[in-house]
Amino acid sequence: MLQKEEITKVLGLLEAAYPNPKSELNFTSPYELLVATILSAQSTDKQVNICTSRLFAKYNTAEQIAALAEDELFDYIKTCGLYKSKGRNIIAMSKILLSEYNGEVPKTREALMRLNGVGRKTANVVLSNAFNIPAIAVDTHVFRVANRIGLADAKDVLKTELALMEAIPKARWSDSHHYLILHGRRVCSSRNPKCALCTLKAHCIWYNDKNEQGIKG
Repeated sequence: MLQKEEITKVLGLLEAAYPNPKSELNFTSPYELLVATILSAQSTDKQVNICTSRLFAKYNTAEQIAALAEDELFDYIKTCGLYKSKGRNIIAMSKILLSEYNGEVPKTREALMRLNGVGRKTANVVLSNAFNIPAIAVDTHVFRVANRIGLADAKDVLKTELALMEAIPKARWSDSHHYLILHGRRVCSSRNPKCALCTLKAHCIWYNDKNEQGIKG
């Protein structure tokens, strides 16, 4: 892993590359963000935004969506992957919000993870983006980029999240989550990463190991 001084430099470079980062999911309330994040699994933010622009124009509260039949909801979200299981989870989640939380999205990870369709990553996205509670949601981009650069050295998502929480100051957790996602989408792709364009390559463990082995990138 990178040392503290290098981590500070990497975060500064990421901040310069992606100033004022925010979620690329469109939402106007914690509930909308929760629904959109559930839909985002194995789907792109762009596709989710297309679905939710139609859905939220008509149904955007727990009460409204809990009252929908499954097929009614499916019609709005069917272009998102795994839409049937996601739709069922969203309806069940909405019913729990009504029965246990007066229709409001809870503000703790533990409570969020009790909801259908909500894992640790989704809970962290909601905490960070809806409530400004510091959290690092580790998706495939964050996992890949963090471990390539050397902000983490972990084999699974949870260990990567814990490593990032230790390496990065708490006040920068939420922004760093966005930095890593954006960098993964725009530069550090899974296949054929754009290393020649990357401002982090001087500090990137993966890039420097690759060059030491004589592999061009």
